[in-house]
Amino acid sequence: MSADEHLARPSRWSWLRAGSIGWRLRTVVAVLLVATAATVWITNRLLTNRFTESTRNRAELRLALYSGNLLSELRRNAIVPQLLARDPTLISALQSNNFSLSTQRLISFVEEIGAASLMLLDRDGRSVAATDRNRLGEMHRGAPYFVESVRSNATIFSVIPREAGGYSFTYARRLEAGAGVLGVIVVEVDLHKFERAWAGISDAVMVTDSTGTIILSTEPQWRGLDENAALLRQPAQSAIQRAIRATTDWTAVPADAYLQGEAVMRMETRIPFRGWQMTSFTTYASIRERVNGVLALEIMGFAILLALAFYALSRRTALRMALFQRESAELRALNARLQREIAERERVEKTLEVAEQTLAQSSKLAALGEMSAAVSHELNQPLAAMKTYLAGARLLLRRNRPEEALASFGRIDGLIERMGAITRQLKSYARKGADAFSPVNLGDALASSLSMMEPQLRQRQVKITQILPEEPVLVMGDRMRIEQVMVNLLRNALDATKSVADPDVEIILAAGETAILTVRDNGHGIEDIESLFEPFYTTKQPGDGVGLGLAISSGIVNDHGGRLTARNAQHGGAVFEMQLPILEKDGLEAAE
Repeated sequence: MSADEHLARPSRWSWLRAGSIGWRLRTVVAVLLVATAATVWITNRLLTNRFTESTRNRAELRLALYSGNLLSELRRNAIVPQLLARDPTLISALQSNNFSLSTQRLISFVEEIGAASLMLLDRDGRSVAATDRNRLGEMHRGAPYFVESVRSNATIFSVIPREAGGYSFTYARRLEAGAGVLGVIVVEVDLHKFERAWAGISDAVMVTDSTGTIILSTEPQWRGLDENAALLRQPAQSAIQRAIRATTDWTAVPADAYLQGEAVMRMETRIPFRGWQMTSFTTYASIRERVNGVLALEIMGFAILLALAFYALSRRTALRMALFQRESAELRALNARLQREIAERERVEKTLEVAEQTLAQSSKLAALGEMSAAVSHELNQPLAAMKTYLAGARLLLRRNRPEEALASFGRIDGLIERMGAITRQLKSYARKGADAFSPVNLGDALASSLSMMEPQLRQRQVKITQILPEEPVLVMGDRMRIEQVMVNLLRNALDATKSVADPDVEIILAAGETAILTVRDNGHGIEDIESLFEPFYTTKQPGDGVGLGLAISSGIVNDHGGRLTARNAQHGGAVFEMQLPILEKDGLEAAE
């Protein structure tokens, strides 16, 4: 065998080895491309669904807050005409036709009440006093609020279209002297301030009445139309367009609605007032940005790996040309490649650390959302009662009736203490601690709870039946927390009878081996009793509740050594029973 053959044989083996390396590199590149496409597709689907759900939850909470603020404003102004209709100064002015001081008196009222305007009409419908002096002398004899107020002895709410666009929201009530009608007091409610507040967000918000007509909206062009006509005629310009950004369709999720060809998320909640509905439209812009940011990182990582693969392919020619002559150069190139891979791994580890911090922050925000929902649920009732007592106290002070006003302030002070106790309870619940207990009369606690529910009971014609023992029923516990459970049970009973023709709530307090408080309603009953006391489980419509009342109540009763049960009544409706260890006359709790 010649020397040339000895030299040629290693050369052929080297070419064979190089061809084998090229085939392997092509396979790696193909696998890497397939893995890139699969990873990006799966990541896009998972992150899109996750961020969409997070955005939907935030939109639901925001919509619940907006509807609650709107309902609170309507309820706060609903009592004003009833109080002003009894004002002796206004009645005297209508009787004597001397209105020299009436306008100034209405101006002083509007500053305290916070209404848009006040207007006093005589029996002929002429404006004789108004906070807007330009409206003095106007005739309102044919206005619906004047005609209906004269015919009815109740407060009349009206939605009147304006000539300049939009609607005017008014409460009206007649003023009487003996059996005769002297005039009508008209209170205009400023609901357009909510439109101005909503306009600063990335959502488009609208409120429709019972007929589906839009009466409030962040888009002025929508007012007076139904939802379908509004979306076809004029899409949202000032709110939605600012947030919509161009992106590829493959990152989108099935849309609830479309505005000018752009997909939006549609959320709706019911406002418990004359059949009103509130609807919001939220864009997917933030979802797309977050998903595309993660996808960009993934694609960047795969691009680096693909670049390394192509670099390896480009090196194949150099390896063929100097497989044995450049072994040292190959070792240096391998060392450089290893250094780049180490640097890439360090960068990936840093990226992973940032992602873990982001996930931790998301968990904190979720916990904060749950706590905010609990606080809002438990403080809503005292806040509604405080607004009612505060409005009444102001009017009583202006009528020089300080004793009655002080009584109202005393109730407000008690409500503030209750709110403080609720917040302390939430902190105590988070620490798993316990407060000092004292003897509690369940009869007195029930009376206090019914007083707390007074604003809701005034609005509904509900038959309340109480069966109480003659002797006091005493337990050892925290009165504030026990009253909190009673208020939640009563409120659930009232909500359960909203759709019943003759609502009836029966309250029974009995004392035996244990103290038992039973609350029975004639609603439609409970569908899923097993999940009833779980947090965030609710059968109410969106915006009516978040499902925390019974979960919190069950925890309070358990802390007192008792138990809270629920069942469906034999003849329909639901029955809730709170059982607590009774306090014997010698001061010791009865053994269970």
